[in-house]
Order: sequence, then C-alpha cells, then structure tokens
Amino acid sequence: MLNRHRWAINLVVAVSLLALTGFSLFPLFNLVLDGGAAVATEPNRLSAAQTSQIQAQAQGYTQVLQKEPENQVALKGLLNARLQLGDIKGSLLPLEKIAALNPQAPDYTVLLAQTKQYLGDREGATASYRTVLAIQPQNINALQGVVSLLLDAKRPEAAMGAIQTALKTIPADADATPIKLLLAQIYLTQQRNADALAIYDASIEVNKEDFRPVLAKALVFKQMGNLTESQSLLTAAVDLAPAEYKDQIKQLAQATQPPKITVAPNLSTPAPVSSPAIAPNKSLATPAVVK
Repeated sequence: MLNRHRWAINLVVAVSLLALTGFSLFPLFNLVLDGGAAVATEPNRLSAAQTSQIQAQAQGYTQVLQKEPENQVALKGLLNARLQLGDIKGSLLPLEKIAALNPQAPDYTVLLAQTKQYLGDREGATASYRTVLAIQPQNINALQGVVSLLLDAKRPEAAMGAIQTALKTIPADADATPIKLLLAQIYLTQQRNADALAIYDASIEVNKEDFRPVLAKALVFKQMGNLTESQSLLTAAVDLAPAEYKDQIKQLAQATQPPKITVAPNLSTPAPVSSPAIAPNKSLATPAVVK
C-alpha cells in the first residue's frame, strides 16, 4: 500500500514551485497539508460549532440522496461537507457518482483518481487516470498522476513511455512544452540532471519569454551546488514571471538551502484541476469548495 505520509511529505518538496505556477497540487492535498510542513486535517481548524453545523449539512444532503441518488446539488454539497470535515475516505462515494454523471468533465475523474491515490488504491487511481487519458491523451493532470504512480512503483521506463505516447498524439501546432517538462521531472528523479537540463534549454529556446523552464533550471543548478549560475537564472526568472509570482521567486532566490528534488517540481502547465462546479483551490490552508 502507498505510504501516504511519505508521499505527502515528498510532494511538499514541490509546493513552492506549484504555488508559483498555479499547477494542480492534488486539490485534496490542499486540505491535508498544513502550511507545506506537516500532514493535518481540516477539523483542526474548525470550531466545535462549525463542525456540528457541517455535520448537520452532510446529514441533510445524505437524506436527500436517499430519495434522489443522482441529485448533483446534494452530491456536491455532501462532497464539500466531507472535505471540510477532513473525511477524505467519506468523500470517495459522492465523488465517484459525480464523476460518473459528468463524463464530459474529466476534471472530476482526475480528482477521483487523486483521491484514490491518496487513499492507497493504486489500481483504482491508475484506472481512473487512464480513463481520462483515453479521451484526452495530453491531460497534464492525469499524466502527472500516472507518472507519480509509476515512479513510486519503481517503473521509470513505463513513466517515460506514458509521456512519449502523449507526445506522439499532440497536434503539430499545439504547445508540447508542458509534457516535455513533465518528462524532465522523471529525469530528475533518476538523477539524469543533464537530460533534464537539455529539456529546459530546448524549452527556453522555443519560448524565451517563458519563466517556467528558467526557474526549473535555476533550481536544478542550486541543487547541484552551482549557486552562481542558479542566482543568475533566478534573476532572469523574476524578470520573466508575471507580477503575482515575482515575490515568491525572490524568496526562492534568497533561500540559503537548495530544495531537495525528491519528487521533481511540476512545472508542466498552469491548469489546476477545476470545473464549473469545483472552484480551483489557491491556498494550501483552504479546502477545495464545491459550489
């Protein structure tokens, strides 16, 4: 079974980059990662009155679903309530129903896969990710999930194969950079720094205005101990980055200790898992909210 605590802590390594670039940090982990430092649950931040109120709401939604099992308003309300209560396991059933009722919205299935992955259901998570990839081969969130599962299973070649398959299906006029940067993540976990750096260099050459490969390259150099080159690249990343990311990149530049790349940062694409019904979660301290 997946070591959930170790996996969560490994993901914390990438929090700073994920927060900077707006990528999905497995939305449910926004609920259980407290400030990027330790595993915690939302009830620790709820008062007794708030907990009682949310539990009552959950009970109300459950009663509605007993009469109308496909009532999506009630399903989403129950999902939201259980997430706020930190009941990740309890969120699985309503989420499965929501995903089944909305096959046209793959973000629900990705979120379902992420939940299964967190709960240790590797086979179920893989199946859900692959359901999405069968429809959208370039879905970066599903690719990221499959890659993380394969790497955790010590199958880096299979992970690279999944990326290569996605690259073969991408249209000629589409941006392949996100998927290539995901491939660089795999190389980093295999200590193939030179191969990862080659991808970053090629990505920079394709789009010299994109701060993401510049930032990734800077952090790899910092990890390798090449602080002079790292600082130069971080300065360049600050100049290229949108205004809302500049201060955070400056903080990375000022940090005296380089980030340890246990799980490589996801610098793939600014596409957090969201849908018209699930608002993207932009804070590690705030649970995803279903409206």
